[in-house]
Amino acid sequence: MVTSTTSTSVGAASSLITSNATGNTAKSTADAQADRFLKLLVAQLNNQDPMNPMDNAQMTSQMAQINTVTGIQQLNDTIQSIAGQFAAMQVMQGATMIGHDVLTQGNNLPMASGVGKAAYELSGSADNVTVKVMSPGGQLLDTLNLGTMTAGRHDFEWKPSNYTGTGTPTFSVVATQGKSTVSATALNRDTVASVSADSGALVLALKSGGTVKYDAVKAIL
Repeated sequence: MVTSTTSTSVGAASSLITSNATGNTAKSTADAQADRFLKLLVAQLNNQDPMNPMDNAQMTSQMAQINTVTGIQQLNDTIQSIAGQFAAMQVMQGATMIGHDVLTQGNNLPMASGVGKAAYELSGSADNVTVKVMSPGGQLLDTLNLGTMTAGRHDFEWKPSNYTGTGTPTFSVVATQGKSTVSATALNRDTVASVSADSGALVLALKSGGTVKYDAVKAIL
């Protein structure tokens, strides 16, 4: 199910409101802590030994503790508020990715309108690149001879003439330069259906049904 940009933005705005509400709650907590501290200090003054009263240094120390506790709490509140607003902004910005294809590490080859699309990345130039397409059960379905390729990322398509299997095929890439093997990384290609935030990280829900964190995306197409 594809989540629209509008609904995502509304959700992000709600997150901002929640973040502000959380900040207000934390502020109330800090005020309550300071109030309890002052009550304890007053009680200590009322019950002190008249023959050995608290001196100015002790009083200053007690007041400094109040300021320190309040200051640390306010700093924590500010950091939490900023983190919450940043996460909400990430979701709002991530909404622009909905409907776009992304590449992530993996070897799935999802089919759409009879065509499978994916990519791979080579660590160096190769004079022979071969892609093997397998069924979900591991049976070899096809072999694509792609020839000479330069280092970097390359897209490819698989257009089978008679594939009617269920499930998502997979693929593997073999690249060589002369007699040496060139490292090849398989990349999934999928469409972003919706975005959300999880523990401060932007998460993309994909059309195939899986999810991936934004920092795992290799490219946005």
